[in-house]
Amino acid sequence: MTTNLQAYRGSLLHFLADPAFSDRSHAWHEDGLLIVADGKVQAAGDYTTLHAALPPGTPLHDYSGKLLMPGFIDTHVHYPQTDMIASPAEGLLPWLETYTFPVERQFEDPAHGADVAEFFLDELLRCGTTTAMVYCTVHPQSVDAFFTASERRGLRMVAGKVMMDRNCPEFLRDTAESGARDTETLIQRWHKRGRSLYAITPRFAPTSTPRQLQLAGELAAAYPDTFIQTHVSENEAECAWVRELFPNSRSYIDVYDSYGMLRPRAMYGHCIWLDERDRQRMAETQSAAAICPTSNLFLGSGLFDFERADDAGVLLSLATDVGGGTSFSMLQTMNEAYKVARLKGSYLPALRMFYLATLGAARSMQLEGVIGNFAPGAEADFIVVDPQATPLLQRRTARRESLEELLFALALLGDDRAIAATYSAGRQVHTRETT
Repeated sequence: MTTNLQAYRGSLLHFLADPAFSDRSHAWHEDGLLIVADGKVQAAGDYTTLHAALPPGTPLHDYSGKLLMPGFIDTHVHYPQTDMIASPAEGLLPWLETYTFPVERQFEDPAHGADVAEFFLDELLRCGTTTAMVYCTVHPQSVDAFFTASERRGLRMVAGKVMMDRNCPEFLRDTAESGARDTETLIQRWHKRGRSLYAITPRFAPTSTPRQLQLAGELAAAYPDTFIQTHVSENEAECAWVRELFPNSRSYIDVYDSYGMLRPRAMYGHCIWLDERDRQRMAETQSAAAICPTSNLFLGSGLFDFERADDAGVLLSLATDVGGGTSFSMLQTMNEAYKVARLKGSYLPALRMFYLATLGAARSMQLEGVIGNFAPGAEADFIVVDPQATPLLQRRTARRESLEELLFALALLGDDRAIAATYSAGRQVHTRETT
């Protein structure tokens, strides 16, 4: 017998396909109804049709005038860097040395990790992000702290311990063997426990020896339903460093490929300085790109090439990359992604941006049907978006003449204030305070 049946009324949007490649990419109901049972989507569609079939007495939550859509998915973010967001530096490598590594040292203390994890999750939910792929630190206890916090809230999260055995401070260095051993222990402890999923996480090729990358690849083969997350081709100085460290590899991403780390559920942050063979190989292996526009602009790393990535058929998603990224908000991330695309000579419609932050991300993670849209049986992670959240949004959206204009205004003018409520597995986990 179905229990905990709930219904939510509002304008309803979710995606069925990539708007760049399909004319039937989304479902839009100006007056819609989302029906949730036991934490999962039961139905989503027109209010008049679905409401008539509801059992008498079903609780109805009225969000008329607001949008109901799947929760945002952030595919690349560092929870330990929360406290160093907006730290000045001349580039990626000095930024790591001056701010990142000293801040991450503090996560040796489990109490510190727990405190930051709680704040970090509060920020995600306040911004409408219900799932994220999260980097922890080299300390296994940082992973335990994160998953303990996310499990208590019932969130669908992916995270992993950074593996890093060279070119970093001694106080953050593991070894190839200890990093693999700790990772396997954490996989066995957390992967698929409740809504937690584990990501094998070599930080990036320069901070791992060939032996560590070999062991990471062996773990990826031994546990094929885990995720892999790392960085690739973020800026030109980093790419030059990789060429020095791995002279026998054809390219930066070929380093990972040579150790068996290009595969489904592998998420590569940045992917700016790739060539055509790199993109083709990513597409062949169903490895995905996490596009981090606020971080790339902040650190002067470069501009992601949407057109070439689409030509190759690479799986794409959007990500904040906090703390190199400058906002937890996926709406603000869309804002910068649009501008990056324009500077590279492409145009990114609002429908595409919202797809990349929902179903596109779920597809990149091989989680379509679990999260990312309102397909029957999907987990009921959704947000309530308020087009009248600020005076400027209210004025602009009152004059919109299409769904595209409405979404574009939200992407270019919206931030955390536009998220009226956030739900995870059908349970409200954030509501915006109003005065």
